[in-house]
Amino acid sequence: MSDATTTSARPRVVIVGGGFGGLACAQALAGSDVETILVDQHNHHLFQPLLYQAATAALSPADITTPLRHILAQAKNITVLMAKVTGVDPAAKTVRLETGDPLAYDRLVLATGAVYSYFGHPEWEAKAPAPKSIHSVREIRSRLLTAFEDAERAKDEEARRGLLTFVVVGGGPTGVETAGAIAELARWTLKGDFRRFDPAKARVILMEGGPRLLAAFPDSLGDYAKAALEALGVEVRLGHDVEAIDDGGVTLNGERIPAATVVWGAGTRAAEGAAWVGGSQDKAGRIAIAPDLSVPGCDGIYALGDLALLKQDGAPLPGLAQVAAQQGAHLGRALRTGAPPTPFRYRSKGDTAVIGRRAAVFTLGRLRLKGRPAWLLWAIVHVYLLIGFQQRSVVMLQWIWRYFTAERGARLID
Repeated sequence: MSDATTTSARPRVVIVGGGFGGLACAQALAGSDVETILVDQHNHHLFQPLLYQAATAALSPADITTPLRHILAQAKNITVLMAKVTGVDPAAKTVRLETGDPLAYDRLVLATGAVYSYFGHPEWEAKAPAPKSIHSVREIRSRLLTAFEDAERAKDEEARRGLLTFVVVGGGPTGVETAGAIAELARWTLKGDFRRFDPAKARVILMEGGPRLLAAFPDSLGDYAKAALEALGVEVRLGHDVEAIDDGGVTLNGERIPAATVVWGAGTRAAEGAAWVGGSQDKAGRIAIAPDLSVPGCDGIYALGDLALLKQDGAPLPGLAQVAAQQGAHLGRALRTGAPPTPFRYRSKGDTAVIGRRAAVFTLGRLRLKGRPAWLLWAIVHVYLLIGFQQRSVVMLQWIWRYFTAERGARLID
């Protein structure tokens, strides 16, 4: 049978994307009579909430990835294909691949995720990578550690200051977490490792264009995050917009700051996928979907996670891993039975951001936590969400070791 045709006996579901939404949908279909094909251009599931820790040498990239084939190995009805999708033909009900024959589907699930937005300046991406993939976090880790190595060989203080200046763009969870992790790397992990300078004197700048950090959190938690970062030595600049990024630094509100390393953690936009089914309906590139997660006007096509725009109680659902995972599981259960999906409703398990080794913020409804209790809750939730017992054990042991020693075991320069 060609991949461009389907059997009449078994419906075929094609899932594009092996992130939280796509994987949850596939797992809900595991062991059913539904022929399922999961397509991703990578061979692994990536635990994106911990990418910043891999980027700052706290964890190895291998600790936050699991092969998709391994996760779904026991599900005999599921085939995993490593391939790049280039388009969809809704009329023919086929998915086009970069190489190979088209894949026919009875039901199509688009869960391609999101990428970082550089606000109309795609040229900044090469100069300010964002922690979004294994490749990018290895690049960031290499730039961070190389800056310290180059500072040891610098012949004058001006050059050394530029090498030891790190700018993080964006005051959301990614920016806050990354800035705090870089500050800890410099002040604790690298302490005593260099002879010609003190790593603790490294300058870490977190800039945010808005009036406060963590805009999606209550004001009190955003204020706490700012104070906690400043206690770590991070310079927090609010109301500052990026005007230019070059190989030697960044310009903020007319001030040029020499900096060897710039990390991007600002806004995101939906990854490719919207154009495949008629285009996007909002500035973030997302597809407006119906409450049952279907794409209006496209028979048998559904969208999940960061690719989808779905409002609940008048507000768009946030681009969080738990939103995508709940949508995927909800849709997968419906596709398993063949019944039309019921309207989806998101149930938050809480929003969290970590600031440092003993500091974090957590909110759930009226519950507000900060400091060490929030950090412990953050650690428990993230370890629980990791795929596979091995990853949970490795990450937990490393976090315990880091907590008491401030050591980091992934300080490799590729």
